[in-house]
Amino acid sequence: AASLTDWVAQPAVHRTIAREFKSFLTEYTDATGTSVYGLRIRTLGEINSESLEVCWDHLSESKPTLAYFLVNVPSEILPIFDAVALDVTLYHYPDYERIHSELHVRITDLPVSYTLRQLRQSHLNCLLRVSGVVTRRTGVFPQLKYVKFDCTKCGITLGPFPQDSQQEIKISYCQNCQSRGPFTVNSEKTVYRNYQKLTLQESPGTVPAGRLPRHREVILLWDLIDSAKPGEEVEVTGIYRNNYDAQLNNKNGFPVFATILEANHVVKSHDQLAGFRLTEADEREIRQLSKDPKIIDKLVSSMAPSIYGHEDIKTAVALSLFGGVSKEAQGKHSIRGDINVLLLGDPGTAKSQVLKYIENTAHRAVFATGQGASAVGLTASVRRDPMTAEWTLEGGALVLADKGVCLIDEFDKMNDQDRTSIHEAMEQQTISISKAGIVTTLQARCAVIAAANPIGGRYNGTVPFSQN
Repeated sequence: AASLTDWVAQPAVHRTIAREFKSFLTEYTDATGTSVYGLRIRTLGEINSESLEVCWDHLSESKPTLAYFLVNVPSEILPIFDAVALDVTLYHYPDYERIHSELHVRITDLPVSYTLRQLRQSHLNCLLRVSGVVTRRTGVFPQLKYVKFDCTKCGITLGPFPQDSQQEIKISYCQNCQSRGPFTVNSEKTVYRNYQKLTLQESPGTVPAGRLPRHREVILLWDLIDSAKPGEEVEVTGIYRNNYDAQLNNKNGFPVFATILEANHVVKSHDQLAGFRLTEADEREIRQLSKDPKIIDKLVSSMAPSIYGHEDIKTAVALSLFGGVSKEAQGKHSIRGDINVLLLGDPGTAKSQVLKYIENTAHRAVFATGQGASAVGLTASVRRDPMTAEWTLEGGALVLADKGVCLIDEFDKMNDQDRTSIHEAMEQQTISISKAGIVTTLQARCAVIAAANPIGGRYNGTVPFSQN
């Protein structure tokens, strides 16, 4: 065989791969001797799921050849895995086919993670893991999986024809009456699958200095729909493919391919917010620190250590970063746990410096300046999707900072209308939108830390604080 793809496509190899994967699913055990995937297959029906998660480490430990094939020719291998997983499931639980007609193997824990900036042509048609922030997502569309056509002359149904995601299928003639058509798609017997597009953008922390963040389209199919919302940081495991794009060709004058990522598994990074996988030694140290009577002084002195003094400001900022605990009063309202801080002071008193320090240390921080931020940029904007020409929502700074900190510098230079737009976000921690036919509420559970100069540029000690 000339390439791996041709090699895997041979019937004998195909059968061997299926046999090996079947033995992996049925025989792989963990340290205690329990069958890992036997247990996962049993829970599929209980939780009404059509995804079987397979850990890449388990596969490479047990069947290294399969793991090698999987990463290099995923388009050929994954359908084999899906079919085998369905066979094994139906063998043990025949009633499963009443729930779902298909089963999808989702690969987790790929060892190497890339940023969008590192993707090159050598990665095409390989399985890889990419991290980034979701900036927008489209609605859910049905995409054809198997097409059936009706011949209008003799009325027979032709098909099913598997539909590739690249091009549309057309029939030349009817096998029954040899007529050249016309043919209509039989919409009842045609099988569809869910389809949704995300735009993934590089995480703000990983963009090199002086560069713009890159973004890529990610395609979600089947039950991955709505697995990530705009503003969330996700890790996508998927196949990096190229897509023929006529627009780019007209622009460049020679064939260019647009690249997309077809997702196989999506996991939210905010699950790692719970402590960056703390080791036991870390936990012991944190517990030890919590018993220290001078812990507050230590924390305050470690905030922006390059700035001398300003203990009260650093204390306020440290408390805001730690935050409180949000409380749901029964049957009543919810009480927010985030602390909003306004730093007011003369020019040159290191206000912006403190904000910049927070941006670099906080787990999730979005920075905006008053002059360059409009109400729309802070809350949410409505824009027309180029693909479907329908209106879609895009989150602004406060939405992207959900469960983090939003930093606003030059707060006094903002327009009054723009400033009032963030009042709701600060108090209720939601943003309500009703424009272009979209009426919705977005979450904005973030602490706002703003810096401003007093009215008139300098602090006037003779009048009360609120008049400054």
